Parts: sequence; C-alpha cells; structure tokens
Amino acid sequence: MKRRGKIAGWIIGTLVGVLALVVLVLALFDWNRLKPFIDDKVSKAIGRPFVIHGDLSVAWRREPEAGGLQALMLWPQFTARDITIGNPDWTKQPQFAQLKALRFRLSPLPLLAHRLVVPSLQLVQPVIDLERDAKARNNWNFAPPQDRAPSPWKLELGKIVFDRGQVTFDDLRAQTRLAIDVEPLQQVIPYEKIVAQVIEDARAQARSSAGAAADKVLAGDEKDANDTAARSTRYQFEWHASGTYQGAPARGHGRIGAVLALRQADQPFPLQARVQVGDTHIVLAGTLTDPLHLDALDLRLWFAGSSMAKLYPLLGLTLPDTRPYATAGHLHATLHRRGSSFRYDNFRARVGDSDLAGDIMVITGGARPKLSGNLHATLLQFSDLAPLIGADSNAYNNQHTDKVLPAKPFRTDRWRAMDADVQFDATRIAHGKALPITSLGTHLLMDDGRLTLDPLSFGVAGGDVRGTLALDGRRTPMQGHIALAAQHLKLKALFPTFKTMRTSLGELNGRARLDASGNSVAALLGSAGGEVKLLMNDGAISRNLLETAGLNVGNIILGKLFGDRTVQINCAATDLAATDGLFRTRLFVFDTNDAVIGVDGTVNMASEKLDLDVKPQTKNLRILSLRSPLYVRGTLKHPDVGVQAGPLALRSGGAITLGTVAAPATALLALISPTHDQPENTCQTVLGQLRNSGKLRVSEPQNARGK
Repeated sequence: MKRRGKIAGWIIGTLVGVLALVVLVLALFDWNRLKPFIDDKVSKAIGRPFVIHGDLSVAWRREPEAGGLQALMLWPQFTARDITIGNPDWTKQPQFAQLKALRFRLSPLPLLAHRLVVPSLQLVQPVIDLERDAKARNNWNFAPPQDRAPSPWKLELGKIVFDRGQVTFDDLRAQTRLAIDVEPLQQVIPYEKIVAQVIEDARAQARSSAGAAADKVLAGDEKDANDTAARSTRYQFEWHASGTYQGAPARGHGRIGAVLALRQADQPFPLQARVQVGDTHIVLAGTLTDPLHLDALDLRLWFAGSSMAKLYPLLGLTLPDTRPYATAGHLHATLHRRGSSFRYDNFRARVGDSDLAGDIMVITGGARPKLSGNLHATLLQFSDLAPLIGADSNAYNNQHTDKVLPAKPFRTDRWRAMDADVQFDATRIAHGKALPITSLGTHLLMDDGRLTLDPLSFGVAGGDVRGTLALDGRRTPMQGHIALAAQHLKLKALFPTFKTMRTSLGELNGRARLDASGNSVAALLGSAGGEVKLLMNDGAISRNLLETAGLNVGNIILGKLFGDRTVQINCAATDLAATDGLFRTRLFVFDTNDAVIGVDGTVNMASEKLDLDVKPQTKNLRILSLRSPLYVRGTLKHPDVGVQAGPLALRSGGAITLGTVAAPATALLALISPTHDQPENTCQTVLGQLRNSGKLRVSEPQNARGK
C-alpha cells in the first residue's frame, strides 16, 4: 500500500510539475515569434497579404461566464496590434483594412475537438476600404486557393464588439462613393427613447414631403407588440455618412449598439438610421438578430419623397411615377445568399391626396425579384393616377406645345428588373364633380417585362367599366392591347352639375378594342388599330358642359350649330374604326329634337389632325343655322371649324343618308341592354332605321307644319 501511495504521489507530482512548466513556458513565451507563421497562414487562407506589424501578446484569465470545468481553467486572450489586410492590385487604396488592435478570447477545451470557439472578437479603431470597379470586381469577396483541402477546424464566433472606426465605399459601377465615420456616444441611449425620436422625425419628414395630411395617415406608430425584446437594448455608437449614391448627393446618420451577438437569438442588435438620397428620405429603427442567418431583421421603416419611381436605384424595385408620398410600416426580412424575402407589413401611405394601406412582399433568388401583395386605397384621389400614364403637369415639359396627348415615355427599361403580382382595390374615390368613379379594382401582373391588368374594373355613374390592359415592354417599341366595355353609365350621375340631366333616364354604353405600339400614351394612340363604339340616349348637351369636360372641338361645333342653348339629344351613336392611329367614322350620328347631325371623316391621333365634315339635317325650317354643313380641320389643340362653301343642306322633311351604315348600326344595337329603370331605349328606333335602310327619316315636328 505504501508503495502504491508513493507511485500515485509521483504521478500526481509529475503532472503538476509538467502543468506548472507548461504554464511557466506559456507565460514567458515570446508570442511575437509566431507572427511570421501566423501572417503566412492567414495570408494563404484569405488570398491577401495579412501582417501583424505590432506586438502579439496573450493574457491568461478565467472566463466568468463559462460553466463546469471550463470555469476553473485559464482562457487565453490574444491581442494583436497594428494589423493590415491588403487589397488586390486593381484597387485605388493599398489596404483593405487597418486595425489598431484585434482582441479575442479562445476556449481551451474545444480545441481537443478541432473547434475554435471565440466567445468575443473586438475590433479596435478599424479603417475599412470597400471598392468595386467598372468591371464589377469587388474587394470584399476573398478568394482562398481553390486546391486547398477542407480544414478539419471549425470556427465558432460568439459576438463582435465594435469601436470607433471609418469605412469608405467606392463603387464605380453604381456611381456611389460614401465615407462613414463611427464614434462612441457620450452616453448610452435606451431603445425606446430612440424610437420615440425616430417617429417624431419621420412624421416631420412626411409632412414636409407629402403635406400635413400625411401625419394623420401615418399615425399609429407609438406602440408595437414586437418591440418586447428590443426594449432591453441600448445604443452606444453613432455613425455619419456623406457622399453620392447613384450619382445623387447622399447623406445619413444613425446609431447602433456596441455588441453584435452572432448566435444568441435573445440578444438583438439595435439599428437606427436616417438617410437622404436626392429628395428621397428613409428613416428606420429596429433590431437585427442572429446575423449569421439574418433570420430576424425587424425594422420600423418610413419612406418619403417626390415620387416612388425614385426608389428604383435604392431598392431595385420598379415602382410607378407618383406624386409626393410618405409611407410607414414594419419590415421583416430574411436574407440568404441564394434568395431573400422582405415583408413590408401593415404599411400606410399618403400618395398625393390618396391614402393607401396593405401588405407587400419581395422575394429574391429567382430570375428577377418578385413583388406580391394586397393594396387597398381607403381614399383614392383619381387625379393621383395621372402620373401613371404620363399625364401629370411635368409631363408636358417632354412634349410639343401644340399637342394635347401625354407624350411622357413609360420606363419600360425597368420593367424587366422585377416581376409583380398585386391585387389592388379602392372603395372610396375622390374624383371631382366631373368624373363620378365610385370604385376601382384590378389584378396587376408583371412577368419579364410584360404588364397586364386583368381584370380591370371601375364603378362609374351607377354602371361599370370592365376590361383588360396588356403592355409588353419586352418589345421595342412597346406593344399594347386594351379591351373595355362600359355598361349602364347613368347620364344624370355622369353630369350631376348639369341641371338638364338631373331628371334624365339616359345611359352611356360603349365598347373599345385597340392594339397599338409605342412608349407613351401619345405614341400608342398614334399607332392604334381596332374599333371604338359609343351609344348615348335621352341626354342633353351644352357649350358649358363641353367646356367643362375639356372638349374644345365639340364646344366650337355646338356653338356653330345651336348657339349657346342646351340641346336635347334623343340618341348619339358613334362607331370608329382605327388603322395606324387614323380613326375613321363608320357611323357618327346625333338625333336631336331639332335636327339629325351626321359626322364623317377622320381624326389622326399621330398628328392630332382633324378632317371631319358635319352635315346637319334640320327638322324645323325656322332654324336656318342648322342648314349649312360644317368642316372641322386643324388639330385637337387648335381646331378650325367653319361653314363649307356650296349649297345648303337638304330641306326639312327629307332623309339623311349616311352611307353604308347597316353593319355599324347592327353592332351598336348590341350595346343596348334594357334595364328595370329603362325598359326602352330611343336609340333602338334610330339605329333600327339605319340598319334597315341606311337612311334616317327626318320628320318635321307637328307644331312646325301647323305654322
């Protein structure tokens, strides 16, 4: 027994001695001798020059947060001073990174299993240079040797501790150059205080960009149930950025936390930013959790600016031209190399004078990003749709002054940048007294540059307009197709301010089908082929009404024929055939109490030139002004209307011949659909005569004959 005790004592003593010797050697070892070895191995691993210019030292201490056996062991803390990482030879700056010091702790026991467990890594005063050249080469993707065998060692990094530093970003391809400075705050700021300030700043910017009403629309940001984990975080650093982005002046500032936990999902990293690029403003506040997987990017996000189209260079999303806007919502993002998803939930927006809300999602990783979602207009100002077709006031700067059709080009070059699948509806529409649209709904699809609205529906004046619209931006020039059908549009609702119409039971029905090519509304109409049919019964018309509607040509013609008085219309029927932008009348007739008026000729939408003959046939001999045919020349903007030279029109009581009109009259009759309010339609009589004989019998009123 004594011998065994002596042997055990010798073994224990030997182990203690060896351990003491190891500790002594490690404590006295000059770690700087390993710098050439470390420099060489790291340089080969990253494919760039890596050099520790300063001192390399190790301090030994216990890890207070460790448990079990590791709590009893001494952990090494490495400190490497004055480190540089080189750049490729094509960059402007020689160094990719410079650090005053790099500190990290290493867990000893996992080394036995080939695991490098680093609980924390501290970057001391880093200076980082990020560059991309015109050939799309960048310096932040490291290229280790391709023939290197996989390492048996696995790195597990816990968190990164920040310090003051500088970052420059120079991207020739994107015309972007930014300088970013990071400095410690004088005092730590709680998350809730930052969010309150951010909300106030975002609303102030919304009022500045989109008007005072935006503040009310974006209300509701004060409370958020998802902020529970974030409330424990603190902001400890601030950053400032300035330079250019996509060629436009850019500046920004914000705050961040001090410790980025890479693996602890219960330790969110706080982020806050306020950025301006051109006249576009972005404000955000939130957290990033689990950065290695980026599964929890959770931000309150506000946008404001003069047009949503200007977000394209920032977000890569093809958004329409709009009037000034402001939005507020909650962004949740999951980012991965092979594809990411972004959800902008419960967002609210003020666009022009319209109020929008909904949820949208953007998914990347396919051939193109795809935007999908549901968008609802709680209030839609119909005039806010004008920029979508290039009809806003700024559009006319891009067209000839003698034209009236919008000539601002569609940005089809951006259409192939993303796909879309969006449902849109508006149940409250502010339209002014001249355009009684009560609802709007459509399903928007964008597929590789081809835009379709199918179905496209409007509730108008007690009736509806339904159809489809397709624009193929893949082709040059763009190809377009539109098919619309209008049914039972009540005249008294279409013209609510026109007293004569208030008791009318008349309706407007119509149908249009056009194919065209061109990159603007003017170009599309200037190349259109197809047909347009319109039918109106039991209505009235006046110069004031036409002037209000902006129909300059009709206003002049009506004045020539009837003077300033209101004219009762029994039936107005129009059938136009279009070829290469030339719209020709197949049938164009007005039946009034005083006369039947036929119109024949063409309207050239490409040149906007008019070539029409107006042939009135009076029902009353006393109305001499209706007995002279008129010509309509000039353009849509500058029409020329006058009396044709030659004999007067036929005497009353005759018949007006309108050429080959049986087929158009039959087609227009198909538009008449009796309703409960209007079982009979006066246009049936007019069109019936034209269908059967090609002539419209003109009978003098009984009171006229008696005199």
